[in-house]
Amino acid sequence: MKKILLCLSIFILLSISSNAQIAVIANKSVPESSVSKSELLDLYSGDIKWWGNGDPVIIFDLKKNDDVKKDFYSFIGKTPSRMKTIWMKKMLSGEGDPPDALETENDMLSVVAKTQGAIGFVSLDIIDNSVKTIAIIKD
Repeated sequence: MKKILLCLSIFILLSISSNAQIAVIANKSVPESSVSKSELLDLYSGDIKWWGNGDPVIIFDLKKNDDVKKDFYSFIGKTPSRMKTIWMKKMLSGEGDPPDALETENDMLSVVAKTQGAIGFVSLDIIDNSVKTIAIIKD
């Protein structure tokens, strides 16, 4: 009976934790009000370097390889390790630098809010009015 309850508890916890939604956030200076999946890939791979108003795109990443990070990159069709390879190749060829990686989602929220042209991603449930949401990724 204890094993059944333990298994049921684990199943419930996994079910709850896998229903997270991710918000793609941007600094309020970013003119775009939404971005598509393919535009996110182009932004994060460094193929789009400028916003519509001419400001440079400043991308931010999370250091920890947690579910939010994995789900974000899975949505754009890449793994975090594949993105790292893309960024290193761009850096070595002189086409750009890898994004700054922040410790926590709260750091991401704060830094994106303060950095003109910035874009990042966090759990939907932590966003506030200091940034604008330009995409929502659902499971």
